[in-house]
Amino acid sequence: EGLGVGADRGRSRGVASFSACQVREVKMTMGKRHAGEAMRGVLNSATEEARRRGDRRLGTDHLLLGLLHEEDSPAARALGVSLEAGRAASDSLDVAALAAVGVGVQALGQARHVAPAHRIPPLSTGVRAVLKRVIDESQPRRTGRLDSGHFLRALLSLSPPDPSAELLHALGVDPAQVRDHLAQLTPGGVA
Repeated sequence: EGLGVGADRGRSRGVASFSACQVREVKMTMGKRHAGEAMRGVLNSATEEARRRGDRRLGTDHLLLGLLHEEDSPAARALGVSLEAGRAASDSLDVAALAAVGVGVQALGQARHVAPAHRIPPLSTGVRAVLKRVIDESQPRRTGRLDSGHFLRALLSLSPPDPSAELLHALGVDPAQVRDHLAQLTPGGVA
């Protein structure tokens, strides 16, 4: 038929050609899909934690516990803490907070089993700030990929009295060491 020149040279006959703009557009859409899936996964796990605890709002402590749901994720491995340990530390912080206002509780009751929710509860101001930071942090690299490491880095930047910072302190986690460990575990090694 025709002489293959330039970009057509390696193309099979009958396969439509794509311009560079079309390829970039598909890459950006694919990246957005991966980023959306990662954010949705973290928010769904955090929502499960909030509902399990009976909280009406999604807080940064729920995000931190949500990151521990996936044991093999870079964030969970960098933290070196199990979900059970995180939940126990969160419960002890709640008992201490209740004691501070004069409510004597030895231990919290058994957590109820909750079905996965279809709606995410209202976000606290802290969670909104973390999500903004996660998105802003991923933009300069233009990879379009978000992972648990982005969320953990944003949570590690918070300081008390933020609930996730208090929970990290209760777990005995050193944010600087976790950042270093996360840098070793993630592709590109950015902490």
